[in-house]
Amino acid sequence: MGFLKDERSNRALRGFKTIFFLVTMIISFLFFSAPILLAVADALLPAALLSASLSSPSAFSFFQTLNSHFSNYDFRYSLIDIPLVSIIRSAIVLCVYGMCDGPGLSRGPYLGITTVCSVVSLLFVSIKASYVFGGGSRGFTAADVALFVCSLSLAVAHVVVAYRTSCRERRKLLVYKIDIEAVSLLSTMIKILQFS
Repeated sequence: MGFLKDERSNRALRGFKTIFFLVTMIISFLFFSAPILLAVADALLPAALLSASLSSPSAFSFFQTLNSHFSNYDFRYSLIDIPLVSIIRSAIVLCVYGMCDGPGLSRGPYLGITTVCSVVSLLFVSIKASYVFGGGSRGFTAADVALFVCSLSLAVAHVVVAYRTSCRERRKLLVYKIDIEAVSLLSTMIKILQFS
């Protein structure tokens, strides 16, 4: 009987260790791919919120509504530009992230361009929100408010993720630099000992 109890506890411990390992790996994957996942979410989420606020029963009438928003665009009332700003911001961030390597991610271009894009889109969305919600002439829905909050929070999230990515890359380069110095010092010492 004692042998079966030990086997069950070992099996449960092994199962717990496996689940812990899988959860840790998934969290690590999410942290590593955070810029890409955030850019995809930034492109899709505001567009989904806008389509929910337009809420047309069929695809044809949705496209008619979208076409009418484009043709009757007014900065003070139309919300069609909020998803467009998010898509452009995420496209720029993805392009810069894809073009930068370790030093580019750690020292500037990625963090700088992401910050500039996010600040510009924050200003645009803030000014747009003051026109849309400040006029009081038309009612707004919860989906409209969610669209603005989503766009603002995703812009801030881009800066946070870019900063965390640049810090991670800086740490990688620092460790790599230390290893290079250690290896070069070791090889120099070996050469000196060989000639002695």
